[in-house]
Amino acid sequence: MQKIKKQKLYLLALLLPFIILVIGFEIGPLASMIKNSFYADDGINITINQYLTIFKSKFYLQAIHNSVLISLFSAITSIMVAVVIAYSFTKFSKQVQNRLLMIANMTSNFEGIPLSFSYIILLGNNGLFTLLFAKLGWDVFAKFNLYSWTGLILVYVYFQIPLAVMLLYPAYQGIKKQWKEAAALLGASKLQFWLHIGLPILLPSIAGIFSILFANAMGAYATAYALVGSNYNLLSLQIAALVASDVTLKPQLGSALGVLLASTMIVAMWFNQRMMRRIRRDLR
Repeated sequence: MQKIKKQKLYLLALLLPFIILVIGFEIGPLASMIKNSFYADDGINITINQYLTIFKSKFYLQAIHNSVLISLFSAITSIMVAVVIAYSFTKFSKQVQNRLLMIANMTSNFEGIPLSFSYIILLGNNGLFTLLFAKLGWDVFAKFNLYSWTGLILVYVYFQIPLAVMLLYPAYQGIKKQWKEAAALLGASKLQFWLHIGLPILLPSIAGIFSILFANAMGAYATAYALVGSNYNLLSLQIAALVASDVTLKPQLGSALGVLLASTMIVAMWFNQRMMRRIRRDLR
């Protein structure tokens, strides 16, 4: 018994740096944000007026609506494309698969301000491809506006797809070759195999990855800020404007918006868990 206690203390000591990191950089700021959201603008009086201001303001409700909409659209589009791409990866040799995964990993980390500037250089009003196609007489990008809803979706999907591929690829490794052979021997076609065996196996992973993509898009700030600045009303942009702006500095209201942003992500994770419980029998 004493030996077991020593092992537990040793494992707890190893986890201590991680626990301190979580408390210091996650739980601590979250608790401070929730606390500040219940203060008035003077930072002294306790009130719920910050939340009332948000729900009474069409401007902030529009920011929440736009963020949820762009997150849903980019997450759904990315997961649909990633299902096909991750499956195509499995058709190559192991050496090629490793190289493709390395490229996907590098692409998934290429986001934020560098990604926005790259798109501006290539597809902006005076971008390389925009001017090139215009000179060639092709109207491919004549009506395309990078600094609009369409441009935001394009950029969001770009950095979401590689992340979805990286997360979904291991799920395909769980589908054994013997299952396909057994299904073929029983007379099942490839479509029937994927509908009745492959897809049910992948669904828990797809549901989990979807919630990650949704949260990733909801919290994206640098990419949207570098691309559209304050021209598009997104929740992350409004939080930054209220917390770090020199004109409208209202950290308490920004904290309330941050709480709503975190609540949206928590609801998405809860929905994901509910979906997984419906799909996976071992969680019921």
